[in-house]
Amino acid sequence: MANWNAWNPFSHRESHSSGSVLAYKLFTLITWLLSVVVSIYYVVNAPKDGYTIRRRIWDQNDLYRTAFTMSPVLGDIYWVVLFILQFGYITHLFSRKQEVVNWAASVGSHFILNNLFHFAFVMLFVRSHFIWAELILILNFINLSTLYFRHNTSPRFIHTPVASGPLAWTFVAIYWNGAFMVYHPHNLVARIFGNIFIWAILGYGLFFIVAFKDYTMGFALSVLTAAIGVAQFERQVVALQWIFAFVIMAILFIATVGIAVPAWTGRDHLWRRSSPAGDAERAPLLNE
Repeated sequence: MANWNAWNPFSHRESHSSGSVLAYKLFTLITWLLSVVVSIYYVVNAPKDGYTIRRRIWDQNDLYRTAFTMSPVLGDIYWVVLFILQFGYITHLFSRKQEVVNWAASVGSHFILNNLFHFAFVMLFVRSHFIWAELILILNFINLSTLYFRHNTSPRFIHTPVASGPLAWTFVAIYWNGAFMVYHPHNLVARIFGNIFIWAILGYGLFFIVAFKDYTMGFALSVLTAAIGVAQFERQVVALQWIFAFVIMAILFIATVGIAVPAWTGRDHLWRRSSPAGDAERAPLLNE
């Protein structure tokens, strides 16, 4: 077992060798660039290979109008911000502070796997291989959930770009992509199921807000729910889905602010206040 833990890249470690840190630097940067490049390319260009329906990412979103169709503008903003934050995370692998490097390296394996899964999802999604794309999303959901629950005390500058941001997207994307697999996703039955399943986003978000006091997850899910609400409103004004989406967004946002403001001002006695500077960044995700 000891030998397995030594070779297992997902094993929990308090410190990392110079060789493993170098490997994390290389593979993290390479896979992140792969994820960014393929995302940008297929936002702008459609694939030219294969025999299935091949569209750009947001063209697929518009071609198959479902109960989870998103606003491309808000979707793009979400991913631009997330990619920027992820670049910030990568820079911490090059920090001169060993403690920061250890924090960043401890989640590196999951982040690398997330980048590879995201690359695979985009490649399948733009080629209309929705069933395989759904499988990739589920596998990444397992990967990111494992990361979240094993490392939920990571500092904010690591937790947000590596755990909560990608996990929130993956959870919503399971419904977004899953709706494309439904035969006639715009019919009444599919819309009714969409009206029901969208509330799962609220339950999922409140779980993290209440159980972990994680306002980053609440904010990420509120943005993605807003993206659904805007697209549903633009599609059909007289409908329930956009109303539900904005109600969910409002509840999540209010709950998020209720957690975030005390954390930012240090007025919540449940969170660490008199901690060293290094622990201050971890405060919102740690209880006494």
